[in-house]
Amino acid sequence: MTKVRGTLQVVATPIGNRADLSPRAQEALRTAHVIAAEDTRRTQQLLHSLGISRPLVSLHEHNETQRVPQLLERLGAGETVVLVSDAGTPLLSDPGFELVRAAAHAGYPVHAIPGPSAVTAALAIAALPAQRFCFEGFLPARAAERRAALSALAHEPRTLVFFEAPHRLLATLTDMAAEFGAAREAVVARELTKLHESIYRGTLAQLLERAGADENFTRGEITLVVAGAPAAVAAEADPAVLRRTVELLLKELPPGRAAALAARLTGATRAAAYALATRASPAPQAPEA
Repeated sequence: MTKVRGTLQVVATPIGNRADLSPRAQEALRTAHVIAAEDTRRTQQLLHSLGISRPLVSLHEHNETQRVPQLLERLGAGETVVLVSDAGTPLLSDPGFELVRAAAHAGYPVHAIPGPSAVTAALAIAALPAQRFCFEGFLPARAAERRAALSALAHEPRTLVFFEAPHRLLATLTDMAAEFGAAREAVVARELTKLHESIYRGTLAQLLERAGADENFTRGEITLVVAGAPAAVAAEADPAVLRRTVELLLKELPPGRAAALAARLTGATRAAAYALATRASPAPQAPEA
């Protein structure tokens, strides 16, 4: 007799407007044996509004490693496990990767039930090129680390998408203006699909100015869309100039820092600079016996 194998369903839930939940997603929630939720309280509120009552287990960044074996056991027993985040599509700056990878590697069917996503919603209305883009999620909270991350992206030609906490938005825009240039076009999408949805478009300099004039600018859920680097800025750096710059910086700096600074000085990608830095960096000497 063939053993029934369970299925993992990755379900997108509304980012604000509950009417955006698809009939297929509702059916998945209604028929799940168990729902793995980032925050069971928020998911319970959604289920209650739909008249659905199903077992819930928490699955978040602090307990995912411990939860995965339990959920794999349920899949092994032939159950349907539904994975949801607080809002939008799971795994996009949300937990769930370990579960999806483990289920897939174990041979269980993994299905996507697509739906709302702040990433695609913001791109759709940003009026910036969306044919090619990079999703960077949340930037580091510490200022120095954030500036370093933005520096590494300064020459990226694709449109960039970020999530940001409202209390860090002004600092992030300030750092973006410094690293990308104040004239770079960007969009702040606030409270997407919600009652007080607001879309702010302009250069980074204009957005910073607007932030000081609108008290609502730094409230609610924020998605940032930033235009990619202009072609002249994103153009590949002269290999000879890059190599010489890396060699000079390696005399004073460790490879990672030398690569980041060389990329910024020459316009090369950080990956290209880092590849040169690791090849050119002298191998550590073995201690004398």
